[in-house]
Amino acid sequence: MLTSIASTLSLSLLKACGVVLLILVARGLTWLINMMLVAPMFDPLKKIQGPDGSPLQNHFREVMDPSVSPHTHEKWVKSFGKTFRFHGFGRHDFRLLSVDFCVMTHILNSPIYEKPWQTRTLLTNLFGRGLFAIEGTEHKALRKLIAPAFSTQSIKAMTPIFFQKAEELRDKWESLASSPTSIVDAKFPPLPAPPYSPSPSFAEAVIDVAHWFSLATFDVIGLAGFDYHFHALQCESEEIYLAYRNMFRIADKGPKLRELIQLYFPVLGKIFPNEAACITNESQRVISEAGQRLIQSKKCAILAEKTSAHEIKEKDILSLLIKSNLSADISGRLSDADLLSQLSTFLFAGSDSTSLTMSWCIHLLSLHPDVQARLRSELNSMSPCASNSSSISGYSAPTHAETIDVLPFLDAVVRETLRLCPPVHGTMRVATRDDNIPISSPIVLRNGTIIQPGETIHLRKGSYVHIPIEALNFSTDIWGEDARIFNPDRWSSLPHTARAPYHPGIANLMTFSFGPHACPGWKFSMLQTKIFLATLIPHFVFEPAADIQKFNAILTRPYVYDQFEFGTRLPVKIGRLNL
Repeated sequence: MLTSIASTLSLSLLKACGVVLLILVARGLTWLINMMLVAPMFDPLKKIQGPDGSPLQNHFREVMDPSVSPHTHEKWVKSFGKTFRFHGFGRHDFRLLSVDFCVMTHILNSPIYEKPWQTRTLLTNLFGRGLFAIEGTEHKALRKLIAPAFSTQSIKAMTPIFFQKAEELRDKWESLASSPTSIVDAKFPPLPAPPYSPSPSFAEAVIDVAHWFSLATFDVIGLAGFDYHFHALQCESEEIYLAYRNMFRIADKGPKLRELIQLYFPVLGKIFPNEAACITNESQRVISEAGQRLIQSKKCAILAEKTSAHEIKEKDILSLLIKSNLSADISGRLSDADLLSQLSTFLFAGSDSTSLTMSWCIHLLSLHPDVQARLRSELNSMSPCASNSSSISGYSAPTHAETIDVLPFLDAVVRETLRLCPPVHGTMRVATRDDNIPISSPIVLRNGTIIQPGETIHLRKGSYVHIPIEALNFSTDIWGEDARIFNPDRWSSLPHTARAPYHPGIANLMTFSFGPHACPGWKFSMLQTKIFLATLIPHFVFEPAADIQKFNAILTRPYVYDQFEFGTRLPVKIGRLNL
């Protein structure tokens, strides 16, 4: 009898499992049919023109790969107008792309549009709940909290750090140029020929400027961010530096198929962690332990000085954040873990994006010796920029920084570099509810109907919008026919299409975006870049060493043509100048 009961129960259990499985399969098939066939039929973006493709073809490479995207964007704008749709994960996945500033202004300023949850989850997994991983009222409150850390006055107080590390890097390069045999790296193959070789050449050595700027800016953000000495320029073995660098190296590779699957099934990463997950977890452990000690130390020092925290003398970002945090409502205060997340976010965004701007600038100057010579002349004409400024009596770093900041040609060179080589190639937003988007350039629908300027296009909830930072920076309608050419002189007489109010971007660029999610540290980055260039350019001549190309991970990075497997590199020939 017991056997009969057990058999009956087993049969019932199998039937129940079968029913559950059938329900799951049925739901899966329903979801798939709806996503692939039904929903696209009613998607308003179906009516808009754009490139076609096979059912599972995507256009991600055309949109996001910097080796082809400039040509793709230009071709599509000529074919379909300024606003069109492309395929995401297949013909069923319509996505909006626009170089119409009216469209971009609406999307980047409207609370309806947020970063996709997938993007925010990836950022949270790497850096915690930092500024770039949160949305809505929480994001607005955090922006208000960190604003004092990036005020003009706060950045001015950080300028001694900028000069200190710029001069340290200059001394390193002087040493490398004087003994070039010491920097030959056998692990790399011979460099391919550069686009041109100047004659005569003044080069004494070849250095990877991307590597050295990365070390220098990491040191800067360590001191300016939380008064911590990484000493990366001197020795790349400090524990916290290595933890951050290993974590950033994983981030650079971008999410693979496994990571995308884990977004939907996070338990897989805990059960079957791969090498990348293990490295990230170990890095986060080291950072968390050290960060907690640092935060507690800073907090105790601040409270000991004055409980109200109104007279804090420290100028690093962490101290300013703690000050702002202690002054805030208790309900609006950040936890120590959230404070640490902001620092990790600033370290990645502040060090890597700025180091890339510096690297691309030196690369462009090496390709344009006339511009390089003209910039050097401007810098040499400014005393005491061409000498060891810190040794001069009565020297003031903030005053010196102000003088550098207003140099017109240096400003033009930096802005032109940021325009041609934005660290972030593009970003995404998703509509959290149905919306009508105003346009300023006509759209011809697939059936021939024309939507006129001043009218709107309909976007349904869940639709993705690509923010094409590079395409807007390269647009011939905005910048003229030479939009893809390095021409700093354009900044002395910008066309009206590149000036406010037509162009809403910070510093007349899309590089820092605009609206509530604009880069909070753009002044920090620009001034730091200018100070480094002002310190280095008078002492060295730069020449191209190899054919350099771009690749897009989280940030747009350089690599040596036909040597992609060796990762981020930007070798440049340098020679010392007798001042």
